[in-house]
Amino acid sequence: MARIHSLGRRDDAPAMLVQVTDSHLFGAAGTAMLGVDTDASLRAVLRQVEADGRHPDLLLATGDLSQDGEAASYQRFASILSEAPALDRACMRCLPGNHDLPAVMRQELPEWSAPVTDVGAWRVVALDTTVPGSNAGHLPDSELDMLEAALAEAPGRHTLVAMHHNPMQIDSHWHDTMMIDNPQALFKLLARWPQVRVLLWGHVHHEFDRRRHNLRMLATPSTCFQFSIRDGKHVVDNMAPGYRWIKLYQDGSMATGVRRVQDALWHPALAAPDKARAA
Repeated sequence: MARIHSLGRRDDAPAMLVQVTDSHLFGAAGTAMLGVDTDASLRAVLRQVEADGRHPDLLLATGDLSQDGEAASYQRFASILSEAPALDRACMRCLPGNHDLPAVMRQELPEWSAPVTDVGAWRVVALDTTVPGSNAGHLPDSELDMLEAALAEAPGRHTLVAMHHNPMQIDSHWHDTMMIDNPQALFKLLARWPQVRVLLWGHVHHEFDRRRHNLRMLATPSTCFQFSIRDGKHVVDNMAPGYRWIKLYQDGSMATGVRRVQDALWHPALAAPDKARAA
């Protein structure tokens, strides 16, 4: 079982979590992708967190921190987050996505890569769904065993499970070949542990909120470009980036919402078309 990291908050105090996801930073600073300067866009999202008056106890980055897996991209990700005033008291946690190199991410961000963190009355468990060389995801037995051990060790703690890949189709009109390929194994495990209240992911660059029995299932916009499904096709959307806030209460209830970057912060992050890289 992985070492448990606790943020030291009272269990009876509500905790504020902020999720950012899919920042797609490059090894070279200021590189654009699909018309967006991904460094500037991440900074714009963090400025929006500050403008909204949020001071999270935990900031959770759910994968694709980097586009190319270079060490410099993780170093700059850490620098950008560490300089954000709104995060002055936040604990940082991250997990890898399909564009990340997990070993490099963990080498550059070792303290942020702990898979199990307690905050208030809640436990947050971060799973690695990456498959080397693939955009699709998979939950190996080692990750499922780690999750079950974390749940068995703290049956009295409400739990949020986070990962990069989506465990279900986002749109019934589009066949998603890049979600995890064994969602049934995950849902079968979670059915045995009713303290799991939230299942959270990134990857889809899209807002999603649905219930499955006692489980709230959430996805969050990217901090850079967005995707949507139109006429059964996967297309780039012109919506602004954003983040998700989640307030976690002692009784297991939660409140959440997505906040998108306002135009004054977003427009400076848009790059000239001739600077943009393809996905």
